[in-house]
Amino acid sequence: MRLTHKLGVALVAVAAALWGLDAWIRAPLAQTTDVATIVFGEHLVLVLLTLPFLAAALRSVLRLGTRHLLAAIVIGAGSSAVATILFTQAFVDGHDYVTPVVLQKVQPVIAVLAAGVILGERPRARFAFYFVPALIGVWLMGVAHPFHPTVHGLKPTLYALAAAVLWALGTVLGRYLARDMRFEHVATLRFAFGLPAAAIALLVLGAPAFASVHDSFWIAVLAFVTGFLALGLYYYGLQVTPAAIATMAELAFPVSAILVGYFKFGQTLTGWQWVGVALTSLIVVLLPARPTEELEVVPPSHVPAASTV
Repeated sequence: MRLTHKLGVALVAVAAALWGLDAWIRAPLAQTTDVATIVFGEHLVLVLLTLPFLAAALRSVLRLGTRHLLAAIVIGAGSSAVATILFTQAFVDGHDYVTPVVLQKVQPVIAVLAAGVILGERPRARFAFYFVPALIGVWLMGVAHPFHPTVHGLKPTLYALAAAVLWALGTVLGRYLARDMRFEHVATLRFAFGLPAAAIALLVLGAPAFASVHDSFWIAVLAFVTGFLALGLYYYGLQVTPAAIATMAELAFPVSAILVGYFKFGQTLTGWQWVGVALTSLIVVLLPARPTEELEVVPPSHVPAASTV
């Protein structure tokens, strides 16, 4: 089956929806195992699963040059390992659910801006008909009192903003690599560079390397479903999906995450949050219909006329 732009966007959205299932397993794990231990265990499993591709992936990225290598390091060490720990730490240090959630909403904005600078993606005016409702949707969905949000504490604010920046760069740099590399090589490098970063986090935070046998089993399940499977689909779709469109498709993640919270953990949702779920879901469903018509791409090294993706 040929990988079309529409299919690529749909695969990114499916992958993001799988990420939303993360809390189903991670939330109970976090009650008995340190966050850094979980992240390290996930990366260890993922490196083992992708080990057959590692040598070829390293040869490929080294052949492409320093910029591609740096992009792979940022994705692995930053977006995969450090961002997850920073975002979780924002909750721990702030004792405030609203601050990290509110600040994480800047991620799509950062991704679109970074895609313009790094990849030369230029949204056309009608892109706003997708982008603005999507931002409104995730805001309504993620903030129980959307018209009276509050942000507390310098440290949790900085942690949450840093995580949002790293995740946004992960989308943009992932697209940067996926244009020139096999999708399985991009995923392999993400895991490979994420493992040493996760190991360093263990030392910094003083967390143990391994969990109990019971928790280690569920860490492996978590790594396979939301890591190996989801990121495989994600990078396969990202080969033909502009980063600015991908960051919109990734909004399937908060939709599925909030539904997991409602159905699995019994969290109550306000009327405005249900409106946000419906609005964001609608945008994600409509997005594959015209995935590349809302953008033009101007290669950063070229000033002449842009070409459509």
